[in-house]
Amino acid sequence: MHSLTVDLGDRSYPILIGPGLLGNSTHFTNAIRGRQVLVVTNETIAPLYLEKLLASLQDFDKVDSVQLPDGEAFKTLDTLNRIFDTLLEKRHDRSTTIVALGGGVVGDMSGFAAACYQRGVDFVQVPTTLLSQVDSSVGGKTGVNHALGKNMIGAFYQPRLVLIDIDTLTTLPDRELSAGIAEVIKYGMICDAPFFAWLEANMDALLARDPAALAYAVERSCADKAAVVAQDERESGRRAILNFGHTFGHAIEAVQGYGKWLHGEAVAAGMAMAAELSRLRGWISQQEVDRLRALLTRANLPQQSPVDMAVDDYLRAMSVDKKVQDGKLRLVLLRAIGDAQIVADTPKEQLIEALHSCGAR
Repeated sequence: MHSLTVDLGDRSYPILIGPGLLGNSTHFTNAIRGRQVLVVTNETIAPLYLEKLLASLQDFDKVDSVQLPDGEAFKTLDTLNRIFDTLLEKRHDRSTTIVALGGGVVGDMSGFAAACYQRGVDFVQVPTTLLSQVDSSVGGKTGVNHALGKNMIGAFYQPRLVLIDIDTLTTLPDRELSAGIAEVIKYGMICDAPFFAWLEANMDALLARDPAALAYAVERSCADKAAVVAQDERESGRRAILNFGHTFGHAIEAVQGYGKWLHGEAVAAGMAMAAELSRLRGWISQQEVDRLRALLTRANLPQQSPVDMAVDDYLRAMSVDKKVQDGKLRLVLLRAIGDAQIVADTPKEQLIEALHSCGAR
């Protein structure tokens, strides 16, 4: 097992990474302060891992669970209310802890529910997809989607523990594995050039689910994210570099309909767009763009816009993105592989050219 710490003063918490952690009750008893627990999971994950988790929680006085429908399309306020309904119907009080067992949708909604229930209760992240293990479970971003924008309703709320059992990746569909690798690639692009080079050398091992390669990729990604979050918890500055490719990707998800493209697939296309825009600004070379595109291809990830999306679709969706401040769209662009910067002065003509070059009509 490997352990990292997200350093946030008195709200710091550990990230535990390794095989077989889901069945170790000690990790949960160390992190959970009260005697009540609600496990939030979904209909896909519950048959696979809920029983094992409940066995690790059997020493607590009160343990309930709720199963949500699976998919980004259900990341809504209506689905969130199912968590609140269960908490209230089962008479959970302010000492309860919510344990999120699942991917990013489960984790984001569980964290938001924890932030809101009785004005804040503890929660623990147990992410079961690669994407949630390397990204959404770390850093305290929680929330739900709105029809007009992704993650527009939410809160910053940190967990007590992130427990990453690498064994859960053995049941992950190939498409979701690739979607998670998109977020792994992102860390190499924005702040860790040596890691990007490692990914170029080890992509085949990741796709083959080599346990050592997966464990290293998860640990390195979490370490990179934890370092950024410790510097800027609430995304007032540097933390925004974690959104590399996301502004374009969120536009794809909103226009296409949540769930048609997986989040990581949309981010992959968005990274290609951001890289192309960085090249048009004269900041990175065509060779660096080609290295990213080659790695995305090897990871079975898209690099082009959906064929039915027009430039105007992107501009409209991006105008309501969370990164818009004072009417200006802030984008994460590259000065080099491993060096990302937030910019708010992108010429519209270059933005349109980048979108066209990546297949937008």
